[in-house]
Amino acid sequence: MGVFVFLPLVLPLTAWPVARLAEQHLHPRTATRMLTAVAAVLALCSTLCLALLMVVGTAQLPGNPLPDAWSDPEVRAAVPYDEVAGRLAIPALLAVLVACGGTLLRHRRVRRRAERALAPLPARAVAVLPDDVPYAYALPGGRRDRVVVSRGMLARLTSRERRALFAHERAHLEGRHHRFLLAVRVAARANPFLRPLSTAVAYTAERWADEEAAARVGSRRVVARAIGKSALAPAGAPPPTLAGFAAPGPVPRRVAALLAPAPVARAWPGVGTATGMAAWAAAVGTAASAVASANSAVTLYAILHTATTL
Repeated sequence: MGVFVFLPLVLPLTAWPVARLAEQHLHPRTATRMLTAVAAVLALCSTLCLALLMVVGTAQLPGNPLPDAWSDPEVRAAVPYDEVAGRLAIPALLAVLVACGGTLLRHRRVRRRAERALAPLPARAVAVLPDDVPYAYALPGGRRDRVVVSRGMLARLTSRERRALFAHERAHLEGRHHRFLLAVRVAARANPFLRPLSTAVAYTAERWADEEAAARVGSRRVVARAIGKSALAPAGAPPPTLAGFAAPGPVPRRVAALLAPAPVARAWPGVGTATGMAAWAAAVGTAASAVASANSAVTLYAILHTATTL
C-alpha cells in the first residue's frame, strides 16, 4: 500500500477551492449536487483508509481477535510507520463511527419528535401552528411531506410573500434537500476536512429553494423581501425540527443573489474559469482518493490472503 493509503485522509483539501467558488458562480442546484457527491466519495474513501490502517494496527495488539498470521512482518510492512499509524487509526475510526452514528440517530430522533408533535393536526400538506414565534420549515415524512409554519410568521408577510415562503419550503421537499444536507453532515463527521463542503451545501440548498420559489412566484424581489422579513423576525426557539440541519446561510448574500439576474443552469463550469479549474481539481482529487483507497484495499487483501494459512 505504501504512502498511498494516507492520501484519502488529506485529499479532501483539494475540494476546498470549489466549495467557495461553486456557491458563488454555479447554479445552486448544480453546486448542491456536485459538492454532495464529492463530499460523499471523499468521506467513504477516508473511512476505508482508516479501516485498512486499523487492520494493521489491531494486528499488533495482545489478545487480537484477528488471525495471528495478520501480524506477520509482511503485513505490517504494507504500511509506513505501521506502529504509529496503525495504533492511531483505531481510536480515529471509532471516533468517526460514533460521530456519524450520532448524527444519523439525531436526524431520526428529530424527525420522529416533529412528526409526533404534528400528529394531532389534520393530515394536510401545510400545518399552521398557533405560535407567535415566527418560523417555518419543511418536514419530510414517510407518508406525507409537510410545510410547517407558525401564525407569527404568516402575520409578518403579505399574501405574495406567503406564496414565496410556501414555494420555498415546497422546493426543499420536492428536491429532497434534506438528503443532501444529511449526506454532507455525515461526510463532515467522517472527515473534518470536509466541513467547508458541508457549509457550502447548507447555503446552496437554500439558494436552490430560493430560485425555485422565484420561478413559481414570478418575482425575485418578492422572494427577497420575504427572506429579509423572516431574517428580521425576533429570535425565537421553535421546537426541534429537521430544519436545524439546514442553516439558512448568510441572508444578505441570498437577498443580493435574488436581486441579481437568475443564474444560468449548466451541468459543468467552463474549463477556462476559476470555478471550472477548481471543479476539475476537486474531481481529480476525488478520483485519486477513490483509486488510492481501492488500490490499498486490494493490496492489503492480497497480502492478508497470502499470509493466512488456509
